[in-house]
Amino acid sequence: MVPDFSGWATKAGLVCSDGRTIMADAFKHQDKMTVPLVWQHNHKDVENVLGHVELENRDDGVYCYAYFNGTPKAQHAKVAVAHKDISSLSIWANQLKEAGKRVMHGSIKEVSLVMSGANPGALIDQLVLKHGEGDFETLDDEAYIFTGLELEHEDKPAEGELVHTKVGVIYESMTDEQKSVVQFFVATALDALEHSDEGGEGADGTDGENTEGENAEGEQNADGENAEGEQGGEGTAGENNSGGDGTGSTDTNNEDSLGHQEGSNMTRNVFDQGADNSRNTGPTLTHDQLSTIVADAEKNGSFKDSLLAHADEYGITNIELLFPEAKMIDNKPEWITRRMEWVNTVLAGVRKLPYSRIKSMSADLTHEEARAKGYIKATLKKTQYFSLAGRETTPKTIYKKQQLDRDDIVDITELDVVNWIWGEMRFMLNEEIARAILVGDGREPDDADKINEDNIRPIAQDDPFYTDVVNLPAEYTPEQLVELVIRSRELYKGAGNPDMFCTRSILNDLLLQKDKMGRRLYRNRTELAAELEVNSITDVPAMEGVTRDEGEVQILLVNLSDYSVGTTRGGEISTFDDFDIDYNQYKYLIEGRMSGALTKHKTAQVFVRAEGTLVSAALSAPTFNTGTGVLTVPTQTGVVYKNADTDATLSAGAQTAVASGVTVNVVAVPATGYFFHHNIDTDWSFTRA
Repeated sequence: MVPDFSGWATKAGLVCSDGRTIMADAFKHQDKMTVPLVWQHNHKDVENVLGHVELENRDDGVYCYAYFNGTPKAQHAKVAVAHKDISSLSIWANQLKEAGKRVMHGSIKEVSLVMSGANPGALIDQLVLKHGEGDFETLDDEAYIFTGLELEHEDKPAEGELVHTKVGVIYESMTDEQKSVVQFFVATALDALEHSDEGGEGADGTDGENTEGENAEGEQNADGENAEGEQGGEGTAGENNSGGDGTGSTDTNNEDSLGHQEGSNMTRNVFDQGADNSRNTGPTLTHDQLSTIVADAEKNGSFKDSLLAHADEYGITNIELLFPEAKMIDNKPEWITRRMEWVNTVLAGVRKLPYSRIKSMSADLTHEEARAKGYIKATLKKTQYFSLAGRETTPKTIYKKQQLDRDDIVDITELDVVNWIWGEMRFMLNEEIARAILVGDGREPDDADKINEDNIRPIAQDDPFYTDVVNLPAEYTPEQLVELVIRSRELYKGAGNPDMFCTRSILNDLLLQKDKMGRRLYRNRTELAAELEVNSITDVPAMEGVTRDEGEVQILLVNLSDYSVGTTRGGEISTFDDFDIDYNQYKYLIEGRMSGALTKHKTAQVFVRAEGTLVSAALSAPTFNTGTGVLTVPTQTGVVYKNADTDATLSAGAQTAVASGVTVNVVAVPATGYFFHHNIDTDWSFTRA
């Protein structure tokens, strides 16, 4: 079928009126797909379906080929398009994904003829946004995307003209090796046709044309040379360029005028001929063999399968060069990360404040002295007492920085590496902020990269005044844990029902509980949440191995609306980029300055399992003589010192001296049956001068 018209359904790289940009390959997965052609996006009435379009993904957008159906409305629209009364297209798409104002993915549901493309740039109309996973936003409602580009009128193209154009596009997309194989088959087909023409209509040559040796004395042949022979004989296909009897080689088989060509060389590269139109040499494929391949392809429905079936038989090697190379499923590398669903839960749930210094004040009215009292006539009224408690939380800058060589940016053509880097930076920054809010970043206090816990106060590590601590025995059953969570709810003072955070292993233990008949007590986490009287249950990989002074953290209960995150204007998460002309590098920075803390009494609960005996005293640090290179390991109950590089245990006392310039790294780990305070320094590094 020849399309009635073609044109751009949408163009990539155009900045929309709302600041968004449709990116290249946003609709790549719909290449070669067919969608309805509709009038003015009115797809609620079937009579407005005018036909269909075939989508074609290109580097700079989505091109389409349109075919009208036979309905009266479609034929009327066809006349209007041909007369150029209608000249614009737009698409209706949904399931759109965007990252940083860049629309990266979507699904085209229909292409419409419209009265106007709205503007010379692009427009996305009627958007409803909601936060999705990671750095992406889901454009949840339908979106009408206008490009303002005029469609291309075909003006009745000749049969096969469009096919020729599309084949040209496909051919130009091939590698040099693939082009060589295509040239081989084209040359074979052309040679077959050429020799068919040379055979004329019969062996006597009465209607045929002798292009190389005319049947006449002294006349010139096709090469401009005098045919010296007396006659050309009756075989018009014979050559007579050098004299002789001129009879040439006669084919007497009228059933197949190409039969005499089997085994001869017929490879000519019609795409790259020499100045003398000379033929290249190469492999041989006869007309009969090519006909067999084509016939099998028609029968089996696959030209590829037919070629592969006959490749060895006809001596064709490296047949795989003809077929497309392997392609990436996506146009960017896959991120290998921890599960990140919990990150959005945390960041979306906290309370946002327009200032970065958070101050809280509480008055404890639970003491006996704060109670109201009964009055006895003629006695002294007593003064009431209660205590005040408060704290101030100041902001901290959290950032992520990357850099790329300009040469690499230019050379990487498979993906937009800059946008990919921006996505990675925001993705990881969000995780770090959420981790700091929930359990702390886990770095030691002397680490220069640590997010100070006095600026972003982790809920799981907060003071018992704000986070109530529930102690669990060293060994407990899932049934006991469920019961303890319910019984401890009276100590929770937060807003409404809390959300529950735990590791996946603990969640599995709770979900896999069974009754005495072997039936599961809870079919899913929703039923378990209802039993525990919590809004939701979220498993958090970052909680693995988290401890506080009382032991290992098992479960955290908090309504995140009780946690405040403060950011002043200018301190919100922002992006910066710069070019270093000296080193030819682009540098990228994303950062935010913020504070975070619980502000009310016992608005969170943490359930902690005792790991053994707490090493209550501060850890004794090893000593090192930089002059002699001798390390001395102290003796402390419950502490084991190890070489951090070899994991070898170091005995107490002086160690063997190390050579000049050598660095010794030491780490302290708790002995069996002991555990350390949270947020203490447990490693040291020493270098001999």
